[in-house]
Formats: sequence, C-alpha cells, structure tokens
Amino acid sequence: MATYIIRRLLSMLPVVAIVAIFVFLLLHLAPGDPAAIMVGENATPEAIAQIRQKLGLDEPLWTQFVVWTLSLLHGDLGRSTFWNDPVTTLIAQRAEPSIALASTTLVFTLVVALVLGVTSAAKAGTALDRFVMGFAVLGFSVPSFVIGYLLIFLFSIQLKWLPVQGYSPIGEGTGPWLRSLVLPTMTLGLVYVSLIARITRAAMLDVLSEDYMRTARAKGVARPALLLKHALKNAAVPIVTVVGTGVGLLIGGVVITETVFNIPGIGRLVVDAIARRDYPIIQGVVIVFSGVYMLVNLVVDLSYTFFDPRISYQ
Repeated sequence: MATYIIRRLLSMLPVVAIVAIFVFLLLHLAPGDPAAIMVGENATPEAIAQIRQKLGLDEPLWTQFVVWTLSLLHGDLGRSTFWNDPVTTLIAQRAEPSIALASTTLVFTLVVALVLGVTSAAKAGTALDRFVMGFAVLGFSVPSFVIGYLLIFLFSIQLKWLPVQGYSPIGEGTGPWLRSLVLPTMTLGLVYVSLIARITRAAMLDVLSEDYMRTARAKGVARPALLLKHALKNAAVPIVTVVGTGVGLLIGGVVITETVFNIPGIGRLVVDAIARRDYPIIQGVVIVFSGVYMLVNLVVDLSYTFFDPRISYQ
C-alpha cells in the first residue's frame, strides 16, 4: 500500500507540470495587458512601460517562464501584481470560506443524496420513486446560479429567514456562520444531490438483485439492515467514484456560488484576479486546485479497499 501511495504521489508531479505550463501559456498569450489595467485608462505609454518593466512583463516569454518555474520549485507561487502580496498568503487568507462551503456542501450532498437514492431504490416503480427521480432530473438540469437567485428570492427577500449575501466567519459565532452558508450550500449541493441520488439508486438496484441479497431476505434479515448494512456498503464503490470525480465540478461550482453570494473565498479571489489580469494569482490557484483534485482522487481510490476487500493495491 505504501509503495502504491508513493507511486501515485510521484505520478502527480508531471501532471502538475503540464497544468502549470498550460496555464502559464494560456494566460500570457491571452489578449489584455495587466500593466495597462493597473495604471488605468488615462495612463501614459511611459507609465505603462514602467509598470511592465517592474513586473518583468517586458522580458521574453521564455525568460518569464523560467523565472516563474524556478520560484515554483521553491514553493513560491509569486506575488500578486495588484495587491503586491505573496499569492500563498492571499490564498491562505481566503481559504476558510471556501473550505467551509465545500465541506458543508459535501455533507449536505451525501446525506440528502443517499437518503433519496436508497429510498428510491427501495420503492422502485412507485410514485415516490418517480417523484424522486423527477426531482433529480430537474436539479441537474437547472444551472447553479439560477437556483441561487431563486433561493435568495424565496428565503431572503420574501421570507427574510436568511441573509441575502455575505459570509460570517466561524470565529464570530456558529449560528451566524451556519446561516450564512445555508443558501450557498443548497445552491451548490443540489446539482450533486441529483447526480449522486441517481447513481445511488442504480447501484442499489443492481445489488438488491444479487443472489446473496435474496438469501439474506430469506433468512429474515430486517429491511433497514438489508438496505443500509448489506446493500449500501456493496453499492458504495460506484457512489464513491462519482463523489471523487465530482470534486472538479465542485471546485468550479464554488467559484460561481461565491460570486453569486458575495463570499470572500478563493473563488472570488480568482474572479477578481481574472478581471485584473493578475497572472500569479490565477496560476497559483489553478495549481493548488489541481493538486487538491488529485489528492482527493487518491483518497477515493484508497477507500475502495474499505468498501470491497477484494480490491488491493500492490
């Protein structure tokens, strides 16, 4: 197992390198001059040239890439061209809202999706099954930002139960923290609830049709134990796989959701950086996100051995 983990970690390095090269070239070859954006519309060509020289943007592209790569190898993601602060510091300062939103979304998604998926499989062919699957199709078809604005209109403007926008740090109290996360979590989670509920239903139906499940029923195993202890665990591998691959969608959803609800997380940091052509921030966040995505998928692969003892890694 240890050898497999080390091999997987080493295999991530070329992937990160490819991502870094692709992002660097994409940003630097895209139209738009960050120096001109920093000094404003009325700046003189001389002022723009001074900023370009200060930022090193007047150097050849390959020179900029070598300098950036050497800094990256030392763990330095560079400094923001707009804020002039280290990118690692800016990411760390914005990490709490994003981690909180991703964590609550994951918990909300798993709890609701598993309940809906198991219930739908247990009541397959009934009106309840058709209602749940219809809800799943609807939730997966509507864009997240539309769901977000509908939830704001209903729960914030009409009912006035929850704040419209913003984020309350957990240090200011658990109650305000949870209230500020309810609508963003529902907005981001409904898409994944729909997806995972459908996968759970399909996997459960496959397992429930197996011979050993008929044997368990013949032995008089209670239905709740049959569904949760025997069927759900054996159906977990495809469900966990979808959860792992959905992390990429979750990261993209965090960016959109933080923008809709004005949450000062890493997603908002990226959106602001794109508007300002702040290359170091965009590059740094993409590399961090790609590393997180690969680590999550490694954890998902390792979890297979828990749900299915027949799987082993040498």
